[in-house]
Amino acid sequence: MLIAAGLFHLAVFVVDGGPWEGPVSWRKPATFGLSFGLTLITVTWVASYLPLGERLRNVLLGVFAADCFVEVGGITLQAWRGVPSHINRETAFDSAVSTVLAAGGGVLIVVLGIMAVIAFRPNVGVSGDMRLALRAGFVTLMIGLATGAAMIARGVIEANTGSQETAYAVTGFLKLAHGVSLHGVLVLPALAWLLAFIGWNEMRRLRAVRLATIAYGVAIAIALAYSVVAA
Repeated sequence: MLIAAGLFHLAVFVVDGGPWEGPVSWRKPATFGLSFGLTLITVTWVASYLPLGERLRNVLLGVFAADCFVEVGGITLQAWRGVPSHINRETAFDSAVSTVLAAGGGVLIVVLGIMAVIAFRPNVGVSGDMRLALRAGFVTLMIGLATGAAMIARGVIEANTGSQETAYAVTGFLKLAHGVSLHGVLVLPALAWLLAFIGWNEMRRLRAVRLATIAYGVAIAIALAYSVVAA
């Protein structure tokens, strides 16, 4: 449903036009729907490799799924209303939506942070290459969440001390690094799974995942450096 919503709003953008960038655009419901949908599928998949009890896994995934729908729903609502979704304090309703989205971001950090910690627990039921892929993937995911939180924090500070329009302009300063780092939790475990599927032995897979982890880390560092310089 999230991916379908993202594709639908991508079609709306093609038909309706308008700016792709900026605080009010069809880009936001399109990209957030696609990204949250892909992330929900990814987290559900990688959670099956973590040493989690069934009840805790169901609770974490249930809360995460509900939060994904709340986040995309709030962003989509504001896009159709033609107003910014984040750090928008123009009216009481806009402020309430912005607050819910910020709280939802906090829930994401807590849930995924718990999974990240669990990924570093001993897990003899998973091969060494997949353990490394999971741990590195969750580290990149936490970097993605941290950059997202940093963007919101900067926007809030600017809105409180400067102007609302400037806040909208500076909020996305880490957008590239945010996007690159979020999906390491899919790319690295998917690589480990694919190499096992085609029959590579564990030592060879481990070397490949190590190289991929280093390359992904370099990509994140470059994206962070570019974002900071461009800002």
